[in-house]
Amino acid sequence: MVHKQSTIFAFCVVVLSIHTIAAWNVQTYDASNFFDGFNFFTSDDPTHGYVNYVSRDVAHNKGLINTNNNKVYIGADHTNKASGRGRDAVRIVSNKNFNKGIFVFDLDHMPQGCGTWPAYWLVGPNWPNSGEIDIIEGVNKQLQDKTTLHTSNGCTQGDVSTSSFSGRWDKNLQGQPATNCYISAPNQVANFGCGIIANQGNYGAGLNGLGGGVYAVVWNETRIIAYFFTHSQTPADIKNNNPNPNTWGKPYANFVLGNQCPANKFRDMQVVINLTFCGDWAGAVFGQDCPGLGSCNSYVQDNPSKFTDAYWSINHLKVFT
Repeated sequence: MVHKQSTIFAFCVVVLSIHTIAAWNVQTYDASNFFDGFNFFTSDDPTHGYVNYVSRDVAHNKGLINTNNNKVYIGADHTNKASGRGRDAVRIVSNKNFNKGIFVFDLDHMPQGCGTWPAYWLVGPNWPNSGEIDIIEGVNKQLQDKTTLHTSNGCTQGDVSTSSFSGRWDKNLQGQPATNCYISAPNQVANFGCGIIANQGNYGAGLNGLGGGVYAVVWNETRIIAYFFTHSQTPADIKNNNPNPNTWGKPYANFVLGNQCPANKFRDMQVVINLTFCGDWAGAVFGQDCPGLGSCNSYVQDNPSKFTDAYWSINHLKVFT
């Protein structure tokens, strides 16, 4: 927590209470309209992954996207050896941008396996000056999610009480909590950000073994907090489109906005869902995470059948503002 902890906590409760009393404006993305709400990114991967991001038409024709049985499927090519830029996959960016809200992502399955680097995240323009919030992100055989903020200089979380969330801080190069969100922070690798690792298996095979679940992120004037619920644990108020975070208990991640991290570090956010392979993160730790499989790029290139589980199965994304 920042200084004057109790005052700020009380203010946050008031803000959330006001939100829950007011009528919500709900933007729903589901099988009826999902891909109409997103643009398909087809440029080279900014994270240097071995991936060929394809257009909507190509993705549809190759079976990389569909909306069967009220589910949204977003996958990767798992039939052909890859060539050129890399394995065919999808990266989509929402047509709308958002300034605060509650983001509820309900999914049954997410990409898993060696070489994969899937993410569900928010990002503003003129990166990193409008911020980035990585909600679901990890690589290779990772089982626990890490939720991370990336910002311009001037956003730290060192005063946040670890008792205010159930996860744990990732570590910097000195083995200390990585609480500096600045992409060029000292004692952190480039673009490491400030990340909190969940305390349960809610990522990759861990999530899929649970049959999926619901990620709910609250972004308001004083904080960004993240929750994960299994489908059986999902609060009724979320299911009823009247989310009340005051009743959800302790989040697994809590980031405070204020003197140490101004709220204007995060603005005009678009939702991004993508899957890349190897690249700056998954490729860098591939040998450690997946020993004996050769290079990451070669593995991804030559083993299409290993990517049958590299897909998202989404029930819906709802944004409450």
